[in-house]
Amino acid sequence: MDFNFSDEQNSIRELAREILEGEVNSDRLKVVEATDEWFDRELWSKLAEANLLGAVVPEEHGGMDFGVAELGVLLEEQGRSLAPIPLHGTATAALALARFGTPAQQKAWLPGVATGEVVLAVALDDAGSADPTRPATRAERAGDDGWRLTGTHRFVSFAHLASRIVVPAATEEGMGLFLLDPKAAGVTATGQRSSTGEPLFELSLASAQVSEDDLIGKDAKGGDDAARWLHEVASVGLCAIQIGVSEKALEITTGYVAEREQFGGPIGAFQAVQHRCADAYIDLESIRWTTWRAITRVARGLEVPREAAVAKFWASEGGSRIADSTQHLHGGIGVDIDYPIHRYFLWTKALEFRLGSAAPTLARLGRDMAANPPKEIA
Repeated sequence: MDFNFSDEQNSIRELAREILEGEVNSDRLKVVEATDEWFDRELWSKLAEANLLGAVVPEEHGGMDFGVAELGVLLEEQGRSLAPIPLHGTATAALALARFGTPAQQKAWLPGVATGEVVLAVALDDAGSADPTRPATRAERAGDDGWRLTGTHRFVSFAHLASRIVVPAATEEGMGLFLLDPKAAGVTATGQRSSTGEPLFELSLASAQVSEDDLIGKDAKGGDDAARWLHEVASVGLCAIQIGVSEKALEITTGYVAEREQFGGPIGAFQAVQHRCADAYIDLESIRWTTWRAITRVARGLEVPREAAVAKFWASEGGSRIADSTQHLHGGIGVDIDYPIHRYFLWTKALEFRLGSAAPTLARLGRDMAANPPKEIA
């Protein structure tokens, strides 16, 4: 499997990094983090002007017609800069619409994604089910006019700004993906804050109204594969953000230990510090390799349930170890909120929370392998 980036992907990375590094700094983050929205609208507009928000939007709707791999590149760069923008949810939902939506649905929402006028979200943490293809949320027909959704979804990012939220739900016929209006009757959104200050919402759906036109693909029974694909793309997207967060945190830390002097020399010359940095680098490369293996397979149309689980494990467990090491190696300055490393620690903890702890991920992976052994050892 070739993990080298194409010229187009490298161009996207360079342009995204140029914009993000030029726009995002500690002072600006403080201002945005203090707002209820937690959304850098000026930065969002600049990314739209560069057509980076349209990277995953088909050309006929104003985008560049790229896919999951290019989204991974963008999300890595968001992680490096800690940009408070709804890129993950908007782009993941846009990919789902581009892949499964009807022409009318694509025309209604994708041009606005490319211009930055539309924010979308995904609701994939069903409070009643851990299986993305068997959601506890139910959808029942409401005559000829649409559907009524009942259930609870947790940790929905940017629900307060989203025009639509993609919600998987079980139907009498099978399963469907629905474009839920968060302002619809029957929707209650309860906000809470992650460690970064990002608002996350619990959506309680009590016969929430969804029109027939907002059933993605107009398919109420064949949504199992679409829901699995959506869940995998969202998961590996969070892993890609973790790559960027961990990579930049380690860069900041290695620069610090090379300059910080103690006992007559830089602390980076001490063997214990070198070992800690080396261990963090190994974790970083493990996150990178497993994430990009999963992303590459998704981009090729292959199923990745195990690859996504392995990537989630490393992003959660390895990312946490990197955050602990980078914070620790800074000593007292690591807890100074005016110094940047604390934000990387907080973002890692928020991502660990969103991805789920390592233990249940390994348990699910183990059960799957016991029931369906890999072919090479069957």
